[in-house]
Amino acid sequence: MIILGIETSCDDTSVALITENEILANCISTQVIHKEFGGVVPELASREHLKLIQHIVDSALKEANIKLSQIDYYSATYGPGLVGALLVGLNYAKGISVATGKPYIGINHMEGHIASNYLENPDWEPPFITLLCSGGHTQLVHVRDWTDFKILGSTRDDAIGEAFDKTAKLLGLPYPGGPHIDQLSKKGNPNAVDFPTPFIQNTHLDFSYSGLKTAVLTYINRNPNYNKADVAASFQRAAIDALIVKLKRASAQLNLNRVAIAGGVSANSHLRKSLEEMKAEGYEINMPRLSLCTDNAAMIAKAAEIRIRRGERSDLNLNAKAVLSLESVHE
Repeated sequence: MIILGIETSCDDTSVALITENEILANCISTQVIHKEFGGVVPELASREHLKLIQHIVDSALKEANIKLSQIDYYSATYGPGLVGALLVGLNYAKGISVATGKPYIGINHMEGHIASNYLENPDWEPPFITLLCSGGHTQLVHVRDWTDFKILGSTRDDAIGEAFDKTAKLLGLPYPGGPHIDQLSKKGNPNAVDFPTPFIQNTHLDFSYSGLKTAVLTYINRNPNYNKADVAASFQRAAIDALIVKLKRASAQLNLNRVAIAGGVSANSHLRKSLEEMKAEGYEINMPRLSLCTDNAAMIAKAAEIRIRRGERSDLNLNAKAVLSLESVHE
């Protein structure tokens, strides 16, 4: 079975081809046009996807040495994300499905991130806890079965990736800020500034990063000669430590020590180091390789494979959705 996946939920245009056991191609084009604006401009993102989608499809087919006639199923992200961007990939999948007479299925973007854990580790399976951390989401999810998800905790304001981007802007670093803070932090002292680890006092599993961002701004305003690397490292330490505290708390509450990570922030070096330390403590940890942490179509195709094997398909009435919960019934 060969599945073509399409991911266009934000500013990455990605097309992948997979089989049950192999990634044949996973082509990604990241839109650099947004850097000058310090963030993603939705209208520009949609236009760039329209320009790129056919080229990326052709590149994936060439890399995999596959013809359209050999593809069995098509899949595309239908939410959550920027509606205009989502429509480009979703409508392409619908169109090519009709043209070839092959079925397609729409996939929840966050479900795709969870499925990235299965791409190169066929032995990894539910149940487990996933830490989903990206620019738009920060969630702890109990993966009870392949398509059965329970959200244990979410951010009440900024997602962690958004907090990284905003803090990077305060420090004069380019967009996207996460990788730049990660790199700069390696030159700094994570204990130089006593930023509070946010929202860990209570027993709940929700997150909050607006207060930490404000603490960084306040420190910068009060200390004009601050060391940029120290501030970056101290912010990163506090932000990531909050994830680890809540992750361990969820594990204890569920009596489940199997943990996976997903989403763009899961590429962060401090987070991955912290998870390695958890592994040494006896937790069972699964971490996708770095290229599978950020948005990509291979994860969408893998999530599609799981649902296809359960007999699921989508019809032409499926719409793109800006907001879509993992707990929603698949349409």
